[in-house]
Amino acid sequence: MKRFSSLFAILVVVIGLIGCSSSSSGDNDEVVLGLALPSASHGWMGALIQNAEEQAQALVDEGTIDDYEFTTADNPADQTSNVEDLIAQGVDAIVMLPIESEALSPIGAEVKDEGIPLVIVDRELTNDAASVVVKGDNTGIGVNAGEYIVEQLDGNGKVVEIAGPSSSVTNQRSEGFRESIEGTDIEIIASQNGEFSTETSLQVMENILTAEAEIDAVYTQDDGMALGVIQAIKEAERNDIQFVTGAGGSKEVYENIRDDGLISATFLYSPLMVVDGVDIGAKLANGEEPEREEVIIPATPVTEENVDEHYDPDAEF
Repeated sequence: MKRFSSLFAILVVVIGLIGCSSSSSGDNDEVVLGLALPSASHGWMGALIQNAEEQAQALVDEGTIDDYEFTTADNPADQTSNVEDLIAQGVDAIVMLPIESEALSPIGAEVKDEGIPLVIVDRELTNDAASVVVKGDNTGIGVNAGEYIVEQLDGNGKVVEIAGPSSSVTNQRSEGFRESIEGTDIEIIASQNGEFSTETSLQVMENILTAEAEIDAVYTQDDGMALGVIQAIKEAERNDIQFVTGAGGSKEVYENIRDDGLISATFLYSPLMVVDGVDIGAKLANGEEPEREEVIIPATPVTEENVDEHYDPDAEF
């Protein structure tokens, strides 16, 4: 009888272990997508974060993925830590919008070394770690803005550039702009970092207005920065500046264009691009091969002529 009891106890333990093993195996079969985004420092990023979360949840609801891990960070060090955590959790793919291109490139390489597919949205890395890059046409924004300014100023004038922080986005928008004004008499008299912030751009533009007595136009690399710039111009009561351009396609800038305000043009760079990034990330997480290595959203110009086609009074951004 003692022997039977011992055998029964052993059998119970073995069955328990098998049960635990089966449960663990089921968890490992789950498809989990990791998201590593910056914090919402401005309206465009806030809209992008909302779009990313909504799309990830929609993919869970429809059964494309089982779950997602969502992280945001205020600085590159924290974002690197977030990605390290996602790697440790064993997610099946990662979608990342790098806060800074160079600073996040090493952790991107680590993701690749771990064999985890990586989708980069908006700001590119400085290496080849990404499986797929989803971005707006940053060079096209600069080129289109330059061509617009050349046309409006008849190829002659003094222009200020309000750029973003160091990243592929900023570099490409600056390079495209310079490329398009080459050979004209358009002169960039000041180029400052507005940090993709309305408040910072307001302060930066205040200093430029004090230093520069004559300005014909301002090229800003972001709609939020454009709003800060026109506030500074209005407060300084400067009448020499003919117009300001933005980038992004925000509702508030569309309204300024419609109302014949100081912003006369912007160039599309929709925060909806992250939806493509999340969709691609989910496919890679499920073992699919990428259809292409790069997805580029066109930088369509929006002016008073076509603003009504793009304006949505109910838009979040």
